[in-house]
Amino acid sequence: MSNLSVGTPEQCRDPEYMPPLKVAIPLGIQHVLAMFVANITPAIIIAGAAGFGFGSNSPDFPMMLYMMQMCMLLAGATTLLQTIGAGPIGARLPIVQGTSFAFIPILIPLVAGKGVDAMAAVTGGILIGGLFQAALGPLVGRLRFALPPLVTGLIVTMIGLSLLKVGIQYAAGGVPAIGTPEYGTLQNWGVASVVIVVTLGLKFFTKGFLSVSAILLGLLSGYVVAYTMGMVSFDNVGRAAVFAMPKVLPFGIEFTVAAVLGIVLMSFISAIETVGDVSGITKGGADREATDTEIKGATYADGLGSSFSSIFGGLPNTSFSQNVGLIAMTRVMSRHVATIGAIFLIICGFIPKVGAVISTIPIEVLGGGVILMFGMVASSGMKMLADVDWTSRNMVIFAISLSLGFGLMLEPGALQHMPSTAKALLATGLLPAAFLAIFLNLIVPDEPD
Repeated sequence: MSNLSVGTPEQCRDPEYMPPLKVAIPLGIQHVLAMFVANITPAIIIAGAAGFGFGSNSPDFPMMLYMMQMCMLLAGATTLLQTIGAGPIGARLPIVQGTSFAFIPILIPLVAGKGVDAMAAVTGGILIGGLFQAALGPLVGRLRFALPPLVTGLIVTMIGLSLLKVGIQYAAGGVPAIGTPEYGTLQNWGVASVVIVVTLGLKFFTKGFLSVSAILLGLLSGYVVAYTMGMVSFDNVGRAAVFAMPKVLPFGIEFTVAAVLGIVLMSFISAIETVGDVSGITKGGADREATDTEIKGATYADGLGSSFSSIFGGLPNTSFSQNVGLIAMTRVMSRHVATIGAIFLIICGFIPKVGAVISTIPIEVLGGGVILMFGMVASSGMKMLADVDWTSRNMVIFAISLSLGFGLMLEPGALQHMPSTAKALLATGLLPAAFLAIFLNLIVPDEPD
């Protein structure tokens, strides 16, 4: 869609400009399509890790549908907090919020195999972590000196690497199928491969809407193939309500040291990610740097949005980087376009049948999609690392941080004599790698020329 059909270049660079509705509505829906799958996937992963998730026959399975519903509703609500704002809260830019992937490596050890009861501690941790992130608003710009590409690239790469195992497990048939003959069958891998092949074909051999929506269309293709193989069941759709309101503290609330400390530490990383997204939006859409007011407002909204989400059983929210790329592509900075997308998400969030329909997607189909998404997270981190000056100092910092973090993630049994809280935090791999890299980067002197 060219700038001529949207408005003049000057208008498009203005966040206050409202394009004609016949253009604004498709652009708003395009924002939703770009983030829709990634937005609901964390809920499926966390519920699955806890044991009441994807493909489960447990009586708590409806709680996963509720979490998916909240992912849509709260992503829309927190996006409005960014685009419309309230006092100092919100950047008033086209920032699209969604459920964060970055917290998954922290949350999985907290809930693994513990069922729906584990979500109470997650709720408490997200509530405190969001408030902590909001408190960083006035400071976050000044803290960027501690996070050069060496550190941020390592962190993002570690996030992607820590999630790759989940993608492979999904594509092979899911965690419940491990140890059974159904795990890793040719049929499972065939369905996942359809998603990957179609997504890659659309991404690289088409343009515009088809290219932007490649993952969504790839999942639809895999879904059709799975349906023809009898892998799709619509039982849950008939049982789901047509309309439902969100519930206050549906999981209860509990404050544990491991959950609060882990999520608070990760919230610091999330705050820096938000600063990068705000800068990416202003540079890509308006060829300017983000103002201090925009950065502070975005950080406030990011943190308070996560705390607000926790009250209704949601997961941490953050700004979505894929939507930053959309703005750079369309060159439309209108915050009203993102607002339209947010309204669409909110409408979907009030309709549980939407989540029920999504839950009919076989886990193998979802696996094909998340393999690509998680791989893209890791490759984004490597792209950041390309800007690093690879002196022997930086190589040693990267080596020890990666080796210790990734090693502990691969072999958590090495921590069996640690206190339970320390074990939960160190076994993520992400936190020890991130904070060791930050610490070493601050204390190790630069090499002389």
